[in-house]
Amino acid sequence: MARILFVTWDGGGNVPPALGIATEARNRGHQVRFLGHAQQRRRIESHGFRFTPYTHARPWQSTTRHPGIAGVYQSLAVFTDAGPGIDLLETVAREPADVVVVDCFLYGALQAAADAHLTRVTLVHTYYEFMYRGVTRGTTPVMARLKGQRPLRLWTSSDLALVTTEKDLDPASRRSLPASVHYTGVVRHPMPSTLTPVSERDPLILVSLSSLNFGGQQRALQNILEAVAGLPAHTVVTTGPSVDPATFTAGPNTEVHGYVPHEQILPTATLVIGHGGHDTTMRALAHDLPLVILPIHPALDQKMIGRSLEQRGVARCLRKTAAPERIRSAVGELLVAGPHRVTAATLGARIRAHDGAVHAADLIDHLTIRERRKGVR
Repeated sequence: MARILFVTWDGGGNVPPALGIATEARNRGHQVRFLGHAQQRRRIESHGFRFTPYTHARPWQSTTRHPGIAGVYQSLAVFTDAGPGIDLLETVAREPADVVVVDCFLYGALQAAADAHLTRVTLVHTYYEFMYRGVTRGTTPVMARLKGQRPLRLWTSSDLALVTTEKDLDPASRRSLPASVHYTGVVRHPMPSTLTPVSERDPLILVSLSSLNFGGQQRALQNILEAVAGLPAHTVVTTGPSVDPATFTAGPNTEVHGYVPHEQILPTATLVIGHGGHDTTMRALAHDLPLVILPIHPALDQKMIGRSLEQRGVARCLRKTAAPERIRSAVGELLVAGPHRVTAATLGARIRAHDGAVHAADLIDHLTIRERRKGVR
């Protein structure tokens, strides 16, 4: 049995892969716990894990809006913050860990783990290509270097860097990567044992933009509602915690909710309209669903994900300011039979065939065995 500490932060799609891998590790008999922002306690403890809140980390809450350039710097200040690293070292001093699994954005925590020579795993919860570009150009590497951090070096010098995506979709997979980098496949959510072919389902559209508070999200949702009005499909909209569902005007064949578990909708859906967030997008593909994607935040992975799927023919990627008529046209193309459904089913079968949580836990198991052997020499 290994003692594993997951170090996370209050984001959106970064948390489900960590919880999925942690659950698989616990099922194998490992002792697993979490360190993160205080507001994450309820979610993480609801999965049965012990949770320790940060005490030194900068405050951060995903449902608070962080607009413009100032918001970018606020985000980077959280990622480069030394506070999570201080909390990490204090936590393992009180209760040692054989392995620490650190979110790839937490450069301060990764730096502290490296300096303390802890056995560490970097968890990359989206395309590696997006992460690579983010830390090799622009503001991020400058701000990180000012704090003595080299994010790319921290990832590649980790004992493992686990990339929880479908390898063939990630542009980085087409070039040589460091030996520490491993594609695990998508960490799956609960799925039905069998799926009804999309062609046999009644037309049903799931609309879900980010759970985080991004500018332009309210307007994009209203444009989507106007676009689907009158279409021959039922529509279910989940606004998430950052947007009030009562502020929208919807047609008679549309439901608007703050929250509905997506596993209740996806098995019977025929199309997803989303923002290109990695977790929601991969969940849709796992259910054989094509997508209309409106990237909401220009600095995040949403545009890269949307374009990669559009190139595969399984999605249409639009501007977040797209007019209702443009959205309606894209939805109409994907609601009917065509090659996009064949491609979505092919990708879905591939995702379902390899649970990223299992592969990730295998790699962590091998790492702990290797480290134990080193310790007895």
